[in-house]
This record gives sequence, C-alpha cells and structure tokens, in this order.
Amino acid sequence: MDENTARALRVQQKTWEADGVTSVTLVDPAGAELPSWTPGSHLALRLSDNLVREYSLCSDPADRSHWKVAVLKTPDSRGGSRLVHEALPVGQVITVEGPRDNFSLDGDASRHVLVAGGVGITPIIAMVRRLHDEGADWHLLYTGRSRSTMAFLDEVAALPADRVTVHADDEANGSFPDLVALLGDLDATATAYCCGPEALMQACAEALPDSSRLRIERFKAPEPVVVAGEDVAFDVVIDSTGQRIPVGPDTSVLAALCDAGIPVESSCTEGICGTCETGVVKGEIDHRDFLLSAEEQASGKSMFVCVSRCRSAELVLDL
Repeated sequence: MDENTARALRVQQKTWEADGVTSVTLVDPAGAELPSWTPGSHLALRLSDNLVREYSLCSDPADRSHWKVAVLKTPDSRGGSRLVHEALPVGQVITVEGPRDNFSLDGDASRHVLVAGGVGITPIIAMVRRLHDEGADWHLLYTGRSRSTMAFLDEVAALPADRVTVHADDEANGSFPDLVALLGDLDATATAYCCGPEALMQACAEALPDSSRLRIERFKAPEPVVVAGEDVAFDVVIDSTGQRIPVGPDTSVLAALCDAGIPVESSCTEGICGTCETGVVKGEIDHRDFLLSAEEQASGKSMFVCVSRCRSAELVLDL
C-alpha cells in the first residue's frame, strides 16, 4: 500500500475519551474495508485546504471496518485540535493519507517496555494490544496529570496487573515516575518505546543504559537551538529538469520549492511526521529531523525538506 495514497473517509463517530481528549472514527463512505496497518502508525488528516495534521491510530489493526484516532485539545493549538473538537461534524467527508509507520514494534526484541505520557497512549495502546495478543514479554507505564485526563484508562486497567503501572501525578504529589527502576536494567535484547511530552522522552533516554534501545514518537518537535548566522544560502537543483531554485538563509527548502511551483506534500513542518521526505541525488545534507536514524542520515539518500538544509552550495533533489 502506498502510504501517500489519499482517500476520502467519513467521520462516523466522535467520542469523549477523557478530559480534553476526543476520538474520531473514520469509515469508507461506501462501506469498503480500509487498508491494513501496523501498531504505531499515524494518519494525516486534511482538516481544511491549508490545514493537515497527523494523529496516531488507536483502533484495532485487526478490524478494518474503520480507523480511529484520538485528539487532545491543546491550549496552544495551531488550529488542528481545536477544529477537530469544535468544528468537525459527524458525517463530514475528509481527505486522509496514510497510514505511515515511523514508530514500529521491534520484532527482534526479547522484551518490550512501553511508556505513555498523556495522549501519548494513542499509538502505545495499539502496540500493547498486539504484544498482549501475541503473548510477548511487555510492560506498560502510563502517566498523566490525573486519571480524568487519561484516555483508554479502563482498557489499560483491564490488562494483567503485573504488566501495567499507572502513574497519576496528582496522586503522587507531582512526583515523576521512577524510570530508572523501570528502564535501568534493560538489556541489549530489549526495546523501550515512549510517546508523550518531551521531558518524559528525555528522561527515558537518560534512564536507559543504552539510549539506542529507545524508540520515540513525537507530537511536537523540541524547541530548536538557534545560532545566529548559522544558516547560509544555497541552491536546490531539480534533477529531472535542471531547474535551479535559490534557498535563502531564512527560507526552508520546502517553502522555496512551493514558491517555485514545485509542490511537495507536507504537514507538520517540524521534521516529525515524515510526509515531506524527498530523495537526494547530491549534496551535503544538514539533517534536522527527528525521524531518520544516524545510519539513514549518513547514507544521504533522503531528507525532510521542511526542516533540513544543505551545507554545500548545491543540493540536487530527486524530483
């Protein structure tokens, strides 16, 4: 299945899942089965002409009659979560792309430790279902400000008690969960997963003896460290036509391409969703995404044009 395939889906149902969290169930208007997907995958929802947002799938991959995502209404919303909560009616047909999977289960791991913070439970719950059904060795830590804000808590509570730890901040006097006790002795054959606030993901990485054993899913990119004068101008060359496009120090490659009439599908503009990945023929890439591994970055085969730049004078793209 092409993860960039766009399909029109109907909003069949919206459901309150927790304080500030609403789920959206999507179906094919003709009743057809939807493509299969793997736990950890996300969808890109076109909520308006100029507004595309990614949300993790939290339904059962075995049930292809519908897809479901859950959305937290955030006070600093750039428009997506507010629109979903307040202005997306049941019955509306919207364009959906995906599923895309940048947060997959490690099939070779002997043990899986999953950490979910708040709405970060959305991809994690689908992963837990799969691991539980397969009889894998797993443990889930689910944290949140309070139980009333924690979606799917009833389902989590129904899982084997020795496999689940629920940590509500208001019940623990605001203390942080003991991640060292959970992750500190994780061996080289185990894998940890985390989705949630940046502070939680950083704490998980610090608690692990080998942070390369950690897979993370971000809803928002960390705040960048800006160094004055760091970015310089360069040219993008389109390999198929030879067209040359200047990219200024204050302009992204994505914006320069779009301004030149070469549209590239994009969404997050933060290097966390994978939508704008573009092949590279030649050029010294300055990778600034949060998706490619060190090995993938070193290969120089592709880049995310929304955030990554070029250190050489010329960047030749496979377009």
